[in-house]
Amino acid sequence: MNIANKLTVLRMCLIPVFVILLIIPDSQSTFQMGGAVIPWNQFIAGIIFVFASFTDYLDGYLARKHNLVTAFGEFFDPMADKLLVIAALIMLIEMGSIQAWIVIVIVSRELLVTGLRVLLARSSGKVLAAALPGKIKTFSQMFSIIFYLFDNIGFKALGIPMAEILMAIAVFFTIYSGVEYFYKGRFVFKDSM
Repeated sequence: MNIANKLTVLRMCLIPVFVILLIIPDSQSTFQMGGAVIPWNQFIAGIIFVFASFTDYLDGYLARKHNLVTAFGEFFDPMADKLLVIAALIMLIEMGSIQAWIVIVIVSRELLVTGLRVLLARSSGKVLAAALPGKIKTFSQMFSIIFYLFDNIGFKALGIPMAEILMAIAVFFTIYSGVEYFYKGRFVFKDSM
């Protein structure tokens, strides 16, 4: 197993650790910085999320730079990303930070686009590469989750709800990029309509 795939496996292994830290009852011990007050277990979970998110960038970079692209990585790398984000979003519902409909929109889009990619690969061998709206969606989702976990650190004292702003951007680009994927891949349904 190459280094890029090991990072993908590490990211998947960090997901249960991240979730367990967030289900531990809030401790009286908190971390305070930039107007944010964060329970220690949530702070450590946030650090794990940041690290796991960084491994997503790093494994892709290493795979491309050193020509380490494998079938394992092509399947599990995006799956690990989706599992990490979905786990974080579900835990944010549990914590009362976001509303369930937001998670339903994001998860539905991910399932639909993943299904479309499978159909495209099976029927035509084509792969739809991630376009700019999809990259903005991913970036805003990840950073929104980080700001939720760190209680809007750096912006709380200014009264700027950075996590909510980024999540609104993420929801917009989740819908927009989902529609874009289906528009670009509409030819796969041509014969069945």
